[in-house]
Amino acid sequence: MYINLSGLNVLVTGASRGIGKAIATKLAEAGATIAIHYNKNVREAENLAHILGNESKAFQADLSQPKEAANLFDRIILEMGSIEVLINNAGIAIPAPIQSPEEDWQNAWDTTMTVNLTSSAILCKMAVDHFLKRKSAGRIINISSRAAFRGDQAEYLAYAASKAGLVSITKSIARAYGKDGIKAFVVAPGFVRTDMAQEFVEMYGEDHTKSDVALERLTEPKDLAPLVTFIASGMVDHSTGSTFDVNAGSYMH
Repeated sequence: MYINLSGLNVLVTGASRGIGKAIATKLAEAGATIAIHYNKNVREAENLAHILGNESKAFQADLSQPKEAANLFDRIILEMGSIEVLINNAGIAIPAPIQSPEEDWQNAWDTTMTVNLTSSAILCKMAVDHFLKRKSAGRIINISSRAAFRGDQAEYLAYAASKAGLVSITKSIARAYGKDGIKAFVVAPGFVRTDMAQEFVEMYGEDHTKSDVALERLTEPKDLAPLVTFIASGMVDHSTGSTFDVNAGSYMH
């Protein structure tokens, strides 16, 4: 199947490494121009923009600061003219045991919620407004997690809650704005072998991490990228509001 995304500008948050990098790469291979969001990895992001071509550009923003999320969207519109697809991929997972001091636990909760949910919601809001003003079709793909549905380890309550919130936002956008040509989707990975996930592996061990996977190996970023590209193409628009599970058979609902 041939997918041609030429002429589409796609914002991928957290695109300098891991899942975001794999998604950005596959989208660019299909012809899309990528707005590569990063926080600290400036060299990786700018190098990726050069490799991807298609006039792709890197944009910095610290999504733990909600105003920077809004500024990020505005800067991309200013430089690229429009966004046709938003992919909220950036996320953090801060372990916070229940026995942690209350202030430490709440700080971890607040930071996780801000990055994973509040800033993603702001970008969703701005994307919807952008699509409506242009009277154009648009797609939002939010990268959630199986944790949104099955829960997570006790140390990651905030992560699971933030990802569940992202699912609800996606469904609400799909219901509210479908007749305006706006579609919204969730992709919910299980454990994915990334730098961010390494802390979990070190905490619980490789065997535990693999214990509930039905396939022969853990999911890797490259396993998500083709699906996200397919959704971005518009070929599955009648699945708007749906969740696509990519978890190696570790959770089914």
